[in-house]
Amino acid sequence: KSMRTIQFREALNEAMSEEMRRDPNVFLMGEEVAEYDGAYKVSKGMLAEFGPERIIDTPISELGFTGIGVGAAMNGLRPIVEFMTWNFAILAADQIINHAAKMLQMSGGQFHIPIVFRGGNGHAGQLAATHSQSFEAMYANVPGLKVVTPSNPYDAKGLLKAAIRDEDPVLVMESERMYGDKGEVPDGEYLIPIGVADIKREGTDVTIVSFGKMMKEALAAAEELAKEGVEAEVIDLRTIRPMDHGAILKSVRKTNRCVVVDENWPVASIASEVAYRVQKDAFDFLDAPVLRINQADTPLPFSPPLIEASIPNPARIIAAVKEVMYLRK
Repeated sequence: KSMRTIQFREALNEAMSEEMRRDPNVFLMGEEVAEYDGAYKVSKGMLAEFGPERIIDTPISELGFTGIGVGAAMNGLRPIVEFMTWNFAILAADQIINHAAKMLQMSGGQFHIPIVFRGGNGHAGQLAATHSQSFEAMYANVPGLKVVTPSNPYDAKGLLKAAIRDEDPVLVMESERMYGDKGEVPDGEYLIPIGVADIKREGTDVTIVSFGKMMKEALAAAEELAKEGVEAEVIDLRTIRPMDHGAILKSVRKTNRCVVVDENWPVASIASEVAYRVQKDAFDFLDAPVLRINQADTPLPFSPPLIEASIPNPARIIAAVKEVMYLRK
């Protein structure tokens, strides 16, 4: 298939538009998705193509419109609910956690909830404490939800299409910081299965596990390490729940060392889960403890130097790799 270079936001737009052309039950709702073409222009042109019955501007009432989405999914539609950011979805967490996630079980299998919740997640610069949070760990804790974290345009399109076709609630965690990123995307249709990790860089010396926009930091660290003769294998989880533990374990059995880079806070984080599974299922292969690089255990500050000190960066990742390889600083 021939490749084009498009933006992350365009890849998401194509995924939604293709699925809406394919299935009349798919619709998009959220704040500013229609008349304004999306807060981050992800839905640009979709109102013009699909009309106001399928591209629906909502009031600023996350709990309300998320409830409408869950009800619509119970009744056979396939809603895509856009949150301007996942920080605002805290207001809708009751619907996501208590209704979308639990309906299949509570109804004895009568009601699937084929719904997608998507929007910007994690820090995006000087947005202060209440607008700079990562929510993968919080939602991955909940049985009944699937959590997807694309790191580039190609994965974003394939994973979002798979999420829209999924019979269960899928949360797609994006980032304002990635919407303008460019990458190669094929002309033809493709899907990326949920729950399958991807090796973005092969290596033999250490396994670096990450996801979402932290993949940029992980890959940058790997390139720097290569200059010093350390070949890191970098795994992009792509999906947090269900997690592809097999891919992680296969890599760690080869490299014997593991560093996890995770933008969530450290306590009960995604990195904690990865580290637990590695020590449980690859203990005899480990030559060093599993180390994790997380956001600092504090609300994200507003001050740029403090932001820089709080979030994972290549220097911190390189230091951790050298530690697990017992290389002197």
